[in-house]
Amino acid sequence: MTRSEFDDELTPFLQGSTSAAWSVRAASGRRLAAVAEVPEVAEVLHRLLLDGRDTFVTQETAEALLGRWDVLGLRMVLAALASADDDTGDQLDAAILNVCGQSKEDGERLAALCSALTSDADNAVSREAHRILEPLR
Repeated sequence: MTRSEFDDELTPFLQGSTSAAWSVRAASGRRLAAVAEVPEVAEVLHRLLLDGRDTFVTQETAEALLGRWDVLGLRMVLAALASADDDTGDQLDAAILNVCGQSKEDGERLAALCSALTSDADNAVSREAHRILEPLR
């Protein structure tokens, strides 16, 4: 896929991330989570994780990132969690439980990802990784 094709595919979702409609912002978060490693997308995802207008956007974006089952997706959720207000933090915690708390195997996978983030350069991410990891031990 060329950069132009990539941009053409993502532009509607990048634009949708600022929509007044919560459903459009949530759909944008779900789609953009698949390409979270793109710097411009990462910034948008962080904003969607902390969406101040609707916690559904927060939860959908977080669940899509967590559904990647990789360090990057979890790191983005933990970074948002570290700066979230109480309501948003509750939604992010619920997303972690919804995606990563369905089975013993999920818990083990989450523990492995959190272990990798306990020494993250961002102290807030490291702190959140320790908090999530503690009850899993």
